Amino acid sequence: MGDHGFPDEADILPEEPGPTGSDETGPDDSHRGAFGEFGGGSRGLIDRAFRERIVLAGVTLGGGDRESTEASLDELAQLVDTAGADAVARVHQARQSPDAATYVGSGKAEEILSISNELDADTVVFDDELSPAQQGNLTAILKRSALDRTAVILDIFAQNASSIEGKAQVELAQLRYRLPRLRGMGEKLSQQAGGIGTRGPGETQLEVDRRRLMRRMSRLESDLKRVRRHRATQSKARRRTSNRAVAIVGYTNSGKSTLLNRLTDAGVLVEDRLFATLDATTRRMDLPGGESVYMTDTVGFVRKLPHQLVDAFKSTLDVVVDADLLLHVVDCSDPDPSGSIDAVCYVLREIGADEVPVLYVFNKADLAPEAAVRLVAGEPGSVSVSAESGEGIDGLLEALGRCLRDVTHLVDLVVPFDRGDVLAMIHREGEVLEETADESGWIVRARLDEGSAGRLSEFAVEGDG
Repeated sequence: MGDHGFPDEADILPEEPGPTGSDETGPDDSHRGAFGEFGGGSRGLIDRAFRERIVLAGVTLGGGDRESTEASLDELAQLVDTAGADAVARVHQARQSPDAATYVGSGKAEEILSISNELDADTVVFDDELSPAQQGNLTAILKRSALDRTAVILDIFAQNASSIEGKAQVELAQLRYRLPRLRGMGEKLSQQAGGIGTRGPGETQLEVDRRRLMRRMSRLESDLKRVRRHRATQSKARRRTSNRAVAIVGYTNSGKSTLLNRLTDAGVLVEDRLFATLDATTRRMDLPGGESVYMTDTVGFVRKLPHQLVDAFKSTLDVVVDADLLLHVVDCSDPDPSGSIDAVCYVLREIGADEVPVLYVFNKADLAPEAAVRLVAGEPGSVSVSAESGEGIDGLLEALGRCLRDVTHLVDLVVPFDRGDVLAMIHREGEVLEETADESGWIVRARLDEGSAGRLSEFAVEGDG
């Protein structure tokens, strides 16, 4: 029974015995994990000097659904595998509310310790975010690293970031996560201390570490603000043209990069794993109607996405906020597509992009054709495609053009002959459909966004569409 009288259980996953650190290692000795005595030189929180053996722990709170917890643990197992470790067991608990000291309660923590010793596990990963105090208490009780889902996701991002901007964003997120946990990581950080000249009078090593991290965070924040300003300038310049911006968003591994490659021959790396794409990639393409579109592939989202990452990746996610249209890619073969959609929509609200028009694209229709039909029927205006085979792409392009036209205004204008600058502005900022001339000047019919239509309102003909 759990600590609050709820039934709980530990389900041991079948796993072949893996290599162990030492035959002499007992339950009270240090383990091989990233925080342990035998850990390697990994920059992340999961050590990749070898494949760590991980015990997963999930908690169903209140009157929550056990099935949802199991589905979340399934995804956590995928995350752990992507990070380069092996899930060897999972432990489930049902309780009314989290324990303030250990999240799972002392009795459950002792049970997890027993299972971890039996399987010679290196680390225990909890599916929910742990407070610094809970993480420290659990590490002490379990005698091995106690991490949460946030740490695993940060670890994967650290592995996959390739651009200078991406690496800076990940490092900032990691530092924000680690700063309140400094006390528990003091020994590890102390080994990286600057030494002579870094310690002030009466200053403890913890204070030195904290000051060093704060200084590094401030530098990264300053650099990323500069990137955001540069990107805002580019976005402003783009908005002065007739080119529209479309951002591809969706759950991680839903096929966003494959779709961008299919539409634009972008050559973006495509892998069947979580968070293969972290750096935004933008390509120009022409729609069948002749409109030019800038298509951007963005980082995938996931349930319980760490707020540190959402904050740190604002410079990358600005392309989503500034887009004229979002292509929300959903995996038809996902056992819980509505849950994935909700997770993406939650992040869109967090970054202020929930007002941007959305076109739902149900991908991998070749893998789950019946689900594709059902999902499209439930979302009017959506389309189903297979980015892998090309099925449905023509329909997507038609829908894309239609949606972009819906977010513009059809405007009729009369421009005097001595206002060539205004005519040039119309061509630059809109899509000119017709252009003729009479004694009053140039007669122009164009599609303009709301901002451009407002700036040109003095030349608009009354009663235009």
